[in-house]
Amino acid sequence: MPETRPDPDALLAQLRSDEARALRGKLRIYFGASAGVGKTWAMLSAARREREAGRDVLIGVVETHGRSETAALLAGLDTLPLREVPYRGRTLAEFDLDAALARRPAVLLVDELAHTNAPGSRHAKRWQDVQELLAAGIEVWSALNVQHLESLNGTVGAITGVRVHETVPDTVLDEADEVVLVDVTPDELTARLAAGKVYLPQQAERAAQNFFRKGNLIALREIALRRTAEHVEDDVRGWRVEQSGPGGNGQGGAALQAWNTSGAILACVGPHEGAAQTVRTAARLAGQLNVRWHAAYVETPRLQRLDAAQRDRILAVLKLAEELGAATAVPTGADVAEQLSEQARRLNCATLVIGRAEPVRGWRRWWGASAVPLARALAQRAPALDILEVGRADSARRLSQATLVATQADDDERAQSRWPGYAWAAATSIALTLLCTPLTGVLELSNIVMLFLLGVVGVAMRFGRGPSALAAMLNVAAFDYFFVAPRLSFAVSDVQYLLTFAVMLGVGLLVGQLTAGLRFAAGVSTSRERRARSLFELTRELSAALESTQVVALGAAAVQAHFGGHARVLVTDAADQLVPPADPPPGFDAQVADWAFRHGQPAGLATATLAAQPWHYVPLRAPMRVRGVLALCPARPRWLLIPEQAQQLDTLARQIAIALERVHYVEVAQRAVVEMESERLRNALLGAISHDVRTPLTALIALAESLQTLPPEEHGEAARAIVAQAHALHALVSNLLDMARLESGVAGGTVNLRRDWQSVEEVVGAAIRAARPALRGMTVQTAWDPELPLVEFDAVLIERVLVNLLENAAKYGAAPIEVGARAEPAALVLTVRDHGPGLPAALHGREQTLFDKFTRGEAESATPGVGLGLAICRAVVSAHGGEISAANARDGGAEFTVTLPRREPPEPAEAQL
Repeated sequence: MPETRPDPDALLAQLRSDEARALRGKLRIYFGASAGVGKTWAMLSAARREREAGRDVLIGVVETHGRSETAALLAGLDTLPLREVPYRGRTLAEFDLDAALARRPAVLLVDELAHTNAPGSRHAKRWQDVQELLAAGIEVWSALNVQHLESLNGTVGAITGVRVHETVPDTVLDEADEVVLVDVTPDELTARLAAGKVYLPQQAERAAQNFFRKGNLIALREIALRRTAEHVEDDVRGWRVEQSGPGGNGQGGAALQAWNTSGAILACVGPHEGAAQTVRTAARLAGQLNVRWHAAYVETPRLQRLDAAQRDRILAVLKLAEELGAATAVPTGADVAEQLSEQARRLNCATLVIGRAEPVRGWRRWWGASAVPLARALAQRAPALDILEVGRADSARRLSQATLVATQADDDERAQSRWPGYAWAAATSIALTLLCTPLTGVLELSNIVMLFLLGVVGVAMRFGRGPSALAAMLNVAAFDYFFVAPRLSFAVSDVQYLLTFAVMLGVGLLVGQLTAGLRFAAGVSTSRERRARSLFELTRELSAALESTQVVALGAAAVQAHFGGHARVLVTDAADQLVPPADPPPGFDAQVADWAFRHGQPAGLATATLAAQPWHYVPLRAPMRVRGVLALCPARPRWLLIPEQAQQLDTLARQIAIALERVHYVEVAQRAVVEMESERLRNALLGAISHDVRTPLTALIALAESLQTLPPEEHGEAARAIVAQAHALHALVSNLLDMARLESGVAGGTVNLRRDWQSVEEVVGAAIRAARPALRGMTVQTAWDPELPLVEFDAVLIERVLVNLLENAAKYGAAPIEVGARAEPAALVLTVRDHGPGLPAALHGREQTLFDKFTRGEAESATPGVGLGLAICRAVVSAHGGEISAANARDGGAEFTVTLPRREPPEPAEAQL
């Protein structure tokens, strides 16, 4: 009895899906071909019935468009007050989402699903408001016209000449729990328009001349009916998936039958020459019925042994089916009827098109019915399927000559690979005979038979059906000739040995058959696992790629590892032109690759475009656009004609394209960040120069002009002021130049430090003297250990750090300023502290931002400066391998700490060297 217990993982996933669906509200959409068909009227009528049934129904927003009949249905229904939104001197009435969420009715009516909300609303579109309501567990009813669907917006615009700009994604309609089609005939809608039940008289006259022409209404009605039918078909398919269990069984244990709701067709491709006629008939029938269709060829162990010509014919027929618009597949299994019926159930195809079986000729007519015809087997396994037999035709489909030449070498290689198996079968029989001959007097003949059977099993496991059958016949002959009396003769003295020979031969052939079936199933599983593994490995490797060159290398390696041969991934340059390889391999044609890129279609080998090419070119189609071309010269060209392998190649190409697009947008984002940062620095620099440079320049100009009018005794004071302003301007420009030099040095790693063993006391004293103009007489106190050792650093740069810290303390702090130094086992610690207000409270926990370029403690301050002094300090200290930090002192003021790495000073003689 087959196992019908459900898969625990699938059952758990189904329970989770049901739980999520139970928490989410239901969406009902009243769908129509155009305005005026009665969607709002039907929605309000249903709402009144629900209200009479006792449900809590609330009107969120309903557009009556001045129709008295529709407005009359609002009486007695609770209505949510609209939200007033001021916009450009007017007041707009909009749906109040927050009020609806707080009210939480059982059913909420939200009309005009494609409506655009007023600026300042939480969501730009009303359908987004509906999504939030559904997530909150509220059931929502809404209305939608066919021209507002995003995918149909262009089609409807081309038909009617009117393009609407308010659209709804198709997924909103696809995910709706219920779609209610509201339909009226074009004549009735035209009559309603003339009676003023759709628009006001002036609007109705213009609409009748433009949008509401009869031809337009007929076309819109057809589109609406088809779109609704697609939704219903998805509901049917979803219900069947939910009802199906393991192996496609329903809840009751019986297999779900294909339902003839969509009229889908499945063409069964066979190995006979009339298969092309079967495909053509199925395509013609699908075109007449305007339904989707599929083509399938079942690979069985017996069909695997077909010769090259027959296999090529099958692949050519599958390629013909793809050209005619079918989705092709190659299921595998021992029972053709079982696989076809399962494929029909999975695809919900209710009609099977098969070729008529060949008439029985010759001796097989007298042998009797050796096998059940395919039509009868399908009727037994799937009684509900409609089976159409197609008459035979003399014409046959052939592959192109280039593909035939390329695959002939593969066929010759496969044919040559079979002979070693037969040789091993003969060698095994000879070896077993030589092994058992000395054991004739020791073992019974029944045990010797077991040894020969063991040899057949071994050959079958290693080489398959044909060599095992040869081994079985050779072993029977060897056993009869060498071990059964009379020996060295094929004569049999005991008739019972005939039964032994028959059983021995039958068991050998049966074991070979079963083993061949297992090898076939194992080969199918290995092929599927290989395809899945190659896709998984490529996806894993591409997820870590950060550059397009990495994606190119990984993609080409993955495709080449799966298909063999040679593979190249071509990408585009900055001008969006395909870049050919620097060293094109033999047979590669850059023009064909460019054609595939520009047209977005495959070309070359195994395609309908330039099929004589030895390379196959696949466009790398990403969600946004084509990102390049994948070129492949496979080791086995026939693989490109097998649907599963072709789908594998398309999947690998899609993964490469998505990775290239991801890397592209990462680079775009990085460039945007760099441009934003550059723009920020440029604006900060311009702002600093415009304020802090202009101020001393203005003062210099004013002082210089005043020298002409001042008396001679006041010229000295003016000159001193000019010198002070010049020093301030010089310090500002020096900071800008030092920051540029240090930034380029730190980024490139080329800062030249003139390290030498220095006295800390001397460097601190020099810094205090250099900062005296900025200190303006403020007291500076020093404190350090008298035994402070020599430290190796660049004295000029460290002095610059201390000068900037002293100037910063003088600007933002208060006297006295304390400078300290102490030596730790592996570091020199310098501190500069003031007794002012300390660091701003806004910088608490973000003190390191003070050392960023163009950053000041207070964004708006009268204190001059461009915010580069502390940034220079950090750059210098970082170049020395040290650290700098800022914090508020315990008893007030700000304290800056510089930590420089140090080592023990050398001996005096070494220092002199």
